[in-house]
Amino acid sequence: MYKQEIKVMDCTVRDGGLMNKWQFSDDFVRGVYNACVEAGVDYMEIGYLSSEKAFDRNVYGPWKFCHQKDLERIVGKNETSLKLSAMADIGRIDLDDIPMASDSLLDMIRVACYVHQVDKAVALAHHCMDKGYEVCIDLMAVSTVNEHELDEALKDIAASRVKVFYAVDSFGSMYVESIQHLVRKYIAALPGKEIGIHAHNNMQMAMSNTYTAVMEGCTMLDAT
Repeated sequence: MYKQEIKVMDCTVRDGGLMNKWQFSDDFVRGVYNACVEAGVDYMEIGYLSSEKAFDRNVYGPWKFCHQKDLERIVGKNETSLKLSAMADIGRIDLDDIPMASDSLLDMIRVACYVHQVDKAVALAHHCMDKGYEVCIDLMAVSTVNEHELDEALKDIAASRVKVFYAVDSFGSMYVESIQHLVRKYIAALPGKEIGIHAHNNMQMAMSNTYTAVMEGCTMLDAT
């Protein structure tokens, strides 16, 4: 069932690169890009924005860094409706590594953090917004976070300018009831903000049911 308000993001290259250090061939990345365009996917997360002070280019492929020259080699000027996204991990990127949006093919930056890094995530997200990007915050490993810590983090997110906040099942171990509780909690704590979901398929049947159960509450849905 098509719902216009739900946006779909393909994470094949960014998330899949965790398995091969982002050493994908150009043909593979271009194939994913073309498939996303043809399928009408809203966003393609093409990789990470990372500092070369933290990661060696001789070890990690180009999609750990998403430099402009590499993006151009794959998508040209991206004269399509597909938007490009990259993820930035707290502590693994310098502010100077992030170009102005007007100088980049990237449309969105997703800031990934753990609960004790939420204040830093908000600061980085605001920096990216001020440079002209759409921005999301992904709170990772939420299944390990106690309710008090989560409530405090949500207060920081609610007070921020960030418009999209993600429910992330980092370990693919949540059942539908846990995801429902999490999404409802986020919606109640973050009025006016959009909620996304990023799940994994460690428990594939449970995850399939999860998507069906929470889609009503989410406006961003990741797919790999």
